This record gives sequence, C-alpha cells and structure tokens, in this order.
Amino acid sequence: MRGFWAVYRKELYALFASPIFYVVAFIFLVLHGYFFYTSLAYYSMVSFQASQNPFMAQQINLMDMVVRPVLMDLGVVLLLTAPLLTMRTYADERRSGTMELLFTLPVTDKAVLAAKFAAVLTTLALLLAGTLPSMAILETLADPNWKAMLCAYAGLFFMGASFMSLGMFSSALTRNQIVAAVLSFGALLLFWVIGWLSSIMGPTSVRLAEYLSIIRHFDNFSKGVLDTRDVVYYLVFISFFLFVTVRQIESYRWRG
Repeated sequence: MRGFWAVYRKELYALFASPIFYVVAFIFLVLHGYFFYTSLAYYSMVSFQASQNPFMAQQINLMDMVVRPVLMDLGVVLLLTAPLLTMRTYADERRSGTMELLFTLPVTDKAVLAAKFAAVLTTLALLLAGTLPSMAILETLADPNWKAMLCAYAGLFFMGASFMSLGMFSSALTRNQIVAAVLSFGALLLFWVIGWLSSIMGPTSVRLAEYLSIIRHFDNFSKGVLDTRDVVYYLVFISFFLFVTVRQIESYRWRG
C-alpha cells in the first residue's frame, strides 16, 4: 500500500476544492433537516393525541416514527448524490491524462483504488456526521434507543459505501464525468428497484431479486436489527465492484 496516504490526501484535496462537494452537502443537509422536522412534527402531534389515549400511547415508537423514516429518506438522497461524488475519481484522471502519470509512479493500482475509496468514504462519513446533531435533539424530547439508532446509521453507511464502490467502477469505464454519473445512477436505481419485480417473478427468481435488492438489506438496519447476512451482502457488493474497478484500471495499463 505504498503511496496510499499521498493519493488519499490528493483525493481529499480535490474533493474539498470542488464546488460539487459543497453543493451535495448543502442539498443533503437541507433535505435531512426537512425530513427530520416533518417527522418530528408528526411524532409530536401523535404523541399529544396519545396522551389522552393510553392504548394509542403504547403504539408510539420514536425509532419507527422519526429515525427510521428519516434515514430511509436519506438513503434515497444518497442514491441521487453519491454518483456526483464518485464521477470524477477515475474519469477525470483519464480525461486530464494524469492516469498515465499514476502508472509511472511507485504506487500500485490497488493502493490508488484504496486511497480513492477511502477519500469518498470520508466525505460520506462527514455527510452522515452532519445529521447527528439533529438526532441529539431527540434526547431532549424523549428517550431514544441509541444502540438501535447507531445500528441504523451503520446500515446507512454500508449502503452509502456500496453506492460509492459502484460509482467508482462507473467512473473507471469512461473519460466523461457526466456519463460516469449517469451510468452509476442507472445501475444503482436498478439495484434499488429490482425487489419490486417480485410480484411478476417465480419463487426462485423472487428470492434472487429480493437478495439483490440493495434497499431490502437496509431494512433490518433501519429497525435497529444487526443481521450478519445484511453485513455480508454489503461487504460482498463493495468488494465485487472494487475488484472489477481495479481489473478495469489494470486493463488500461496493459493497453498502454
């Protein structure tokens, strides 16, 4: 992994120097604020009504009414914005001709890939960290289950990391950043909606479609349930797209 930190610092500088990161962060946090406010307002209204109905009060759950809907909505926002953060990772290197320079440096393709992936994961972690203060507000209003909440955040991070890995593969396929973003969004959307086809498939195909559905594996996380099968799915998803990305980059080296 020689050269990892040098490429990691370069990638972080390129990401933070680009207006795209700030636009994505602004949109992400504004939408989070909107989703959080509307969910919290609905929870407050229902709680007020439940104060006069003990049976109804037993049905109210902060995790189900606020945290889970907000994080599910943030998953949709990540689906739309992750391609914007990954579209330049390799496409810009190829367009500007610095890919050939990377090939001449004493750094392996795997180290470059790991550094670029770590950089986009850092931006993902910063975006998610920006939403934590609003969740802390729940502590003043109720008694949130922090273990379940952290589990849901871990699931959102795994899903976001999966988006990033596929986005980097799309970026490695083309010199054009816009094309990379469109390819990435289209592929992610396919993995998102593939579970919706279960109503028109046979039993075997249904199980396969449900397993491939990227949002279905986030469902347990969002409920505060840590299932190793969901963790394995995301790790396999990430590993596969990082593997095909480095193979794609190596093919450019062979072809000169």
